[in-house]
Amino acid sequence: MTEPAVPRTPLTRDRVLHGAMAVVDAGGLGALTMRALADELGVKPMSLYHHVANKEEILDGIVDLVFGEIDLPDADGDWRAAIRRRAHSARVVLRRHPWAIALMESRRTPGPATLHHHDTVIGIFRAGGFTVAETAHAYALLDSYVYGFALQEAMLPMEGAEQTAELAASIMGQLPAGAYPHLTELTVEHVLRPGYDFAAEFDFGLELVLAGLDRARE
Repeated sequence: MTEPAVPRTPLTRDRVLHGAMAVVDAGGLGALTMRALADELGVKPMSLYHHVANKEEILDGIVDLVFGEIDLPDADGDWRAAIRRRAHSARVVLRRHPWAIALMESRRTPGPATLHHHDTVIGIFRAGGFTVAETAHAYALLDSYVYGFALQEAMLPMEGAEQTAELAASIMGQLPAGAYPHLTELTVEHVLRPGYDFAAEFDFGLELVLAGLDRARE
């Protein structure tokens, strides 16, 4: 007896974009081609063009998906708590999609999630008493810090306290004794201490940024 045909999942724009994100998450931006995307979705390359015009539209779409993953708190509460929550969420999302760091602010055709994200963050600052000009300064500073930290974190050759300690000990073991006293002091007394995690530096810097913005607002 012939097995009944398994119905195919219909191809939609949303499915194309999520497939593109899966390709880029696995292999980076350089891996994204129409052929690779078609293979990911199990379709022919030409069928993609019924849903997206070209690769640029796909990039616009997957950046919009990334913005849609970032948690956006209400603008009605404490602005510092709201911005802190958004910054932490953005960092988590960018760790999941490190390729997006270079694209977040580069798109000429932002999607609805991107526009909603920006509008909400601006609203948080405005509700917190920032003027329009102060809001522009604050938003630029905040994203410079969040994106910059996320980029630095993505480029690190290790992850977690154990790998960090192993790498630091390996590097220090190759250095001539007494050659770099300040680097040695920082490594021994801070990086090699139990429980050290580079990720914790994010909170330290973020609180400085928020405190500075609060003083500027006042």
